[in-house]
Amino acid sequence: MSTRMFGEPIARREDPRLLTGQGRFLDDLGRGALAAAFVRSPHAHARVTGIDVADALDVDGLVAIYTWDDLPGRVAEPLPLLIPHPALTHGRTGYALARDVVRHVGEPVAMVVAADRYLAEDAAERVRVGYEPLPAVVGIENAERARDLVHPDVPGNVGAVLLQENGDAPAAIADAPHVLEFRLSIERSASTPLEGRGVYARWDADDGSLRVYSSTQASTSVRAAIAAKLDLPPGKVEVVAPDVGGGFGVKIVHPWPEEVLVPWAARLLGREVKWAEDRREHFVASAHERGQLHDVRVGFDGAGRVLGLDVRILHDHGAYTPYGIIIPIVTSTQLLGPYRIGAYRAEVRSLYTNTLIVTPYRGAGRPQGVFCMERTMDRIAAHLGLDRADVRAANLIQPDEFPYDQGLTFQDGRPLVYDSGDYPELLRRVRDLIGWDAFEGERRAAAARGRRIGIGLGCYVEGTGVGPYEGGHVEIDSAGRVHVSTGLTSQGQGHQTAFAQIAAAELGVPIESVRVTTGDTRRFGYAVGTFASRAAVMSGNAIALACRKVRAKALRIAAEALEADPRDLDVTDGVVHVRGDRSAAVPLATVAVLSNPLRYAFDAQTAAATQFATGRPPSEPPVAPGDEPGLEGRDYYSPVRSTFAAGAHAAIVETDPDTAEIRILRYAVVHDCGRLVNPRIVEGQIHGGVAQGVAGALYERMAYDASGQLLNASFMDFLMPYATEVPAVEIDHLETPSPLNPLGIKGAGEAGVIPVSAVIASAVEDAEGIGIDAMPLSPDALFHLRRTSAAWSAAGTGAGTGAGAEAGSAAGAGAGRRREDDDAGGVARGAGDLNPASPPDPSRGGEPRPGQPGIVPEGEL
Repeated sequence: MSTRMFGEPIARREDPRLLTGQGRFLDDLGRGALAAAFVRSPHAHARVTGIDVADALDVDGLVAIYTWDDLPGRVAEPLPLLIPHPALTHGRTGYALARDVVRHVGEPVAMVVAADRYLAEDAAERVRVGYEPLPAVVGIENAERARDLVHPDVPGNVGAVLLQENGDAPAAIADAPHVLEFRLSIERSASTPLEGRGVYARWDADDGSLRVYSSTQASTSVRAAIAAKLDLPPGKVEVVAPDVGGGFGVKIVHPWPEEVLVPWAARLLGREVKWAEDRREHFVASAHERGQLHDVRVGFDGAGRVLGLDVRILHDHGAYTPYGIIIPIVTSTQLLGPYRIGAYRAEVRSLYTNTLIVTPYRGAGRPQGVFCMERTMDRIAAHLGLDRADVRAANLIQPDEFPYDQGLTFQDGRPLVYDSGDYPELLRRVRDLIGWDAFEGERRAAAARGRRIGIGLGCYVEGTGVGPYEGGHVEIDSAGRVHVSTGLTSQGQGHQTAFAQIAAAELGVPIESVRVTTGDTRRFGYAVGTFASRAAVMSGNAIALACRKVRAKALRIAAEALEADPRDLDVTDGVVHVRGDRSAAVPLATVAVLSNPLRYAFDAQTAAATQFATGRPPSEPPVAPGDEPGLEGRDYYSPVRSTFAAGAHAAIVETDPDTAEIRILRYAVVHDCGRLVNPRIVEGQIHGGVAQGVAGALYERMAYDASGQLLNASFMDFLMPYATEVPAVEIDHLETPSPLNPLGIKGAGEAGVIPVSAVIASAVEDAEGIGIDAMPLSPDALFHLRRTSAAWSAAGTGAGTGAGAEAGSAAGAGAGRRREDDDAGGVARGAGDLNPASPPDPSRGGEPRPGQPGIVPEGEL
């Protein structure tokens, strides 16, 4: 196999092991360990009046029961607020076990340890907890009204108020020829990986060390958190992430209560202890995301160019804020997408509710922001009677404008500066890929056969490769094997393949000789974690830099052996040779031997490195000053700021006239993540992301009732798409290398999911002629939208804010008529500028279409 591996679409090397049942996941470990189970609150908000464990003590095999009163020192303190921010003025975190008050269903109240999980669950069921119910705050609107408080010392339930702005947006809007106002919403969803969370710990009393296995996205951070909570030296704590069955963001939080309690119990009891999350626990005790409302006011000119944009974002961050306000920060900055906006203002109010905490879920605030901006672009097009793609083109940042400073502060605390890209080319390619310009013919053909179809598109920019750093260690052993280690973890991204490709290309070795280890603090102790599409950018570049150190040392040592100038040497297939003369060569395996001067020979190969065999002059030390034994290198990559990937998606959908079912007929993606390490892996990431995007757009939602009970906390009730609902994805790649890192790469892990809700909303709106202002969009919601629209048309008048705006539903999304306002210049009150009585065609010129919105024959797509 060629050693020029960078950019080749090779198959993932980890898959044969995983697909043949040889994976090693958290619950495969610790077969003889004690098992933990948790007593969790059945109330969304209540005061704990007492805990009675008497009945549980009769369970055979019970080892221990712990409540907050049993926790010592720092274990009893609140869990850390991981990402403080000046705008987070009222950050609050929970306890490992509830102290006095519970604030969401599923909050842990007691931990039971027993001989096995069955016995632990039996004992947990017998623990009697007294609760005094308190009013529950559920939903963003209720949180904002603040009739009741989640935390009595947090006024108005407002944890944070963040303002980001560039220019004077209100003034720009007031002076604009055209102005629109509307509200958009996205409901809560969740990561729901195949494998839930889990922790397994064992204490070594002889040397006072703790080894913890956790299904985590941040093993080194979990180590630091456990060491701090248990008052242990970090060097005495080892954390290993075994194979992880998916993360998508939920496993980036650290420490979870269980990651503190299970190791603490293992040390206290002197026994191995394990806990593996069941599915209901994951629904009610892990984390959710997505829930936001956006009040938009936009001013623009006759060509659709945005002159001013003012967005008020209400963010539901749940009962606590352990991960800070990263998600609304990302929303407020990534909302701008690939566009040059005249003036921009975003005000975020992040609110407490008596629901599960909110932490990043693949996309991490970007799907909400892109939904907001792309729906805005569609409304501008409808208002002006322009093609939706043309309005986007009129606002795009041009290739010669990079680096482009948006004048805001990104989630990493650094300026929001786009490093490279060609956004007009992305838009051009996705139009070609989906057949945008020919679609009206397809619509007419479909209509002739009684079918209703629509087309939509959306653009996005994704900040990737956020700092502060990642590292890499590379070692070549005396057998010529290359061992690569990095501290971040893997949850299915193909790191064992992509990182091996980088190492093989940098060192000039066959990829078969490269082995990659991730997420093991025994091999690499300093890292940040796997999230925010950062692994390839951060660890990929760190590994490349480490490889370059190793390569330089190998060439220097080989030059001595070959009596050549290092500048005249190259490495091919693991052999160092003089350029143009393969006969003057030495294998890297031999170079590795020579790099380590030995006193003792263990075999014929190591004999070449002993004191009587080496050729170094006796006047020089065996190890040169400033050098180290061995053929290995370590380096770190720390970026000045994030890289920014980008893309454009488009879709054709069909809506059933009777059942309101939505079917995706075609889906196209054009993506730019800089230089591609492995196109096959990137396409896999895009396919998986689109699948999650479809789920978020049409199926997934967390249905809470007014008392804070999650009504669909199982896979029987929580809808997800099957393979039959996920479309085949047509993909094209654009490569604009990043100037910010040695490899010129950008992240790709979240791109597939980010614009999907916006794209599908655009396509359904085009098919139906009814405004879509909320996601997810179920057949039931679309059915009621049709009825609301028909009733509005019959009445000949419109409600100011849309019939369903308060509840965040899609009903009434298009129920706002245009009202000309001399001062504001044409303000559309309510959900937008779409008039259901004579709906404009947003895709082609905006003129009303007579009769049903158009349709197309199955075989013609």
